[in-house]
Amino acid sequence: MNISIDKKRVRLFAQIGLAFLVLSWLSDLTSHADTFPGHAANSLWRAVYIVAANFVLFEYTLPYLSRKRIFRSLLALGALFLVFTFGFFAWRQIGIELHLWSVYDSYERLLDGVCDQFKANIPTVFFFGIVRHLYDFTQLRQLAQQLRIEKQEAELNFLKSQTNPHFLFNTLNNIYALAKDKSEQAPESILRLSQILRYMLYETSGAYIPIEQEIKVISDYIALEQLRYDDTLRVSYKNDIEDMKQALPPLLLIPLVENAFKHGVSETRNQPFVDIFLSVKQRQLRLVVKNSTDESPDERPVKENIGLSNLRRQLELLYTDYQLSVQQGESEFTATLHINLASHV
Repeated sequence: MNISIDKKRVRLFAQIGLAFLVLSWLSDLTSHADTFPGHAANSLWRAVYIVAANFVLFEYTLPYLSRKRIFRSLLALGALFLVFTFGFFAWRQIGIELHLWSVYDSYERLLDGVCDQFKANIPTVFFFGIVRHLYDFTQLRQLAQQLRIEKQEAELNFLKSQTNPHFLFNTLNNIYALAKDKSEQAPESILRLSQILRYMLYETSGAYIPIEQEIKVISDYIALEQLRYDDTLRVSYKNDIEDMKQALPPLLLIPLVENAFKHGVSETRNQPFVDIFLSVKQRQLRLVVKNSTDESPDERPVKENIGLSNLRRQLELLYTDYQLSVQQGESEFTATLHINLASHV
């Protein structure tokens, strides 16, 4: 049977042993101030054995017991008893022979010495066991936290991988419509699309961007959409930003704007409009997007498309304090987003 030794676990038990030794020295200093050097040397010699015995116990013996039958388990427990009784007493005798152990207690019978050492050493099992358990528990929590973060990052990347192609697909449809009608505005639409593509390829790889970049891409997208319509479309885009360098996840706001055009203006026959207002003050973001619609509140309940669904999930992963609401009114659809930017996860 091959037995591998984990160096990290060895270092852990060595550190626990060092803490145990310091506590022993403090006890010796309090109880045996007059003979502290000798007791301190004894504690050091004892700590070497205690560390090795507890390392074998927790790293090999107990895992072995969990896999074996009861008879072998009893044998292992018997061996453990010998280690912490006769084994340590023998270690003590070796220290005496090597002049590393100062004798302060003499025993008339071997059994008395063994029992005395057993009572002194068994509490160390609880000390090492508790410290080891706390360490492993902390490591598991950190690992679970790291896995949770990696899972969230993977899901966010997946949502972006859905949203970005969806956004580009709709934009390409707009250009296709212009090209099909042989519109003179087709070249300008392609130019604006290239600017949006450049932004998506080179500016959205990081976790944050300045909000001024998000405002710019929204402006480019609105201009691209306006090329499809005549002067009957009314667009109002206003903002009140306290700090243009305020950090924001890239392409977080565009789904609401895109939704207003794709599912609102494009399906409105009379007097289409889009009103957009964005404000950021004291790290409180508020975006209100209103668009015309031919539907009424009584016709059917609001059904969220892939853009809104993905946006809602991204908000859940990114912030703890936010609110996204949509409302179908008479000939008007309103989406309102509020985010406490300080509540980023």
